[in-house]
Amino acid sequence: MKHRTMLLRTSLVLLCAASLAGCSTVKGWFGGDKKKDDGKPNEPVELTDITPSVTVSKLWSANAGKGEGRMGVRQGPVVADGRVYAAAIEGGVHAFDLQNGKSIWEFRPEKKVELGVSGGPGVGEGLVVVGGLNGEVIALDAATGEKKWEAKVPNEVIAAPAVGMGSVFVRSNDGRITAFDAANGERRWFWVQEVPMLSVRGNDAPQLGPGYVFVGNDDGSVSALSATDGRPLWEQSVGEGEGRTELDRMADVDGTPVLDGTTLYATSFKNQTMAIDAPSGRPMWQSEHGGAGRVGMGSDRLVVTDAGGIVFGLDKSGGSALWQQPGLARRNVTGAAVQGDYAVVADYDGYVHWLKLDNGEFAARERVGGKAVRAAPVVVDGIAIVQNVSGELTAFRLQ
Repeated sequence: MKHRTMLLRTSLVLLCAASLAGCSTVKGWFGGDKKKDDGKPNEPVELTDITPSVTVSKLWSANAGKGEGRMGVRQGPVVADGRVYAAAIEGGVHAFDLQNGKSIWEFRPEKKVELGVSGGPGVGEGLVVVGGLNGEVIALDAATGEKKWEAKVPNEVIAAPAVGMGSVFVRSNDGRITAFDAANGERRWFWVQEVPMLSVRGNDAPQLGPGYVFVGNDDGSVSALSATDGRPLWEQSVGEGEGRTELDRMADVDGTPVLDGTTLYATSFKNQTMAIDAPSGRPMWQSEHGGAGRVGMGSDRLVVTDAGGIVFGLDKSGGSALWQQPGLARRNVTGAAVQGDYAVVADYDGYVHWLKLDNGEFAARERVGGKAVRAAPVVVDGIAIVQNVSGELTAFRLQ
């Protein structure tokens, strides 16, 4: 009954989000085919031909397994120590070599039917940690894939755990953050934020800072907790959940807040992005552009994608919009990453787009398997990794 209730809530949230963003949301989460833009306001923008201004080289591709399908969990990879770690609901957990995609190890749960690996992976402290649809938390040895310990939380885990400061911090879908001892999996503390009746499907990992755990919440706020005991230190609203209906009030901060020195950047489904002084929680600036996905961070600017698929470049020091790119409207565009002088996003039809950071113009485009990409690309050591809903991973380098 619990699992059926979870699926019912999932379907309701998907349908409500579809109403907000138009029919393209349904295509993006359910894997529908791209249609031509006939001037209909709810149709995805038809891609136009571009003249590439940068060469994109595909380094390798690999597969972590299927299962995301209609779950909407936005599974994406994480990179550490020259390895790419990826998980899939039906495929378990995999480690690949960052440079060539060679498989290093894989872990498949013993109870394959009962455990769908839906949250993760998170990496740190020599561990790779994933969560499950029934609240399982599994810690693996990052070098070998051997299971180190297993724990449990009360609700499904669809966000990647954060690992650091001797702890594993797990966000479950009931608004709870649970801290486990990284060495043995013993629970240290938990903290709960009330979840609104309606929210955008999908969560992201907490952000760690020295002694802090920063959490983006479904009510549009960001909370700072003490990493030691979970004590709330401050809370700041990024997107106000205002409106006449629950649908109008959806304001999720679903992307992991980005920490740059002592400044925390967070963006909300209410099209708001905020720079926050991380130690105090004091707002530094606020922009009227943003979305539920991750923030891409360059040296002097941020890149955000709003609910309608418009990509914005924001001045990092003051939040003003430097440019906007409407050419991906209603294509269910992912959160952004920055690769060199370019922003990288992907869409519901499996296309990966590179935009110039200085003006937002299209610079290159590639396709990864023709299936939707929901998770933001990940860029490490100049290599961009993209994972689609079929569990296919593709690595790209710019030349």
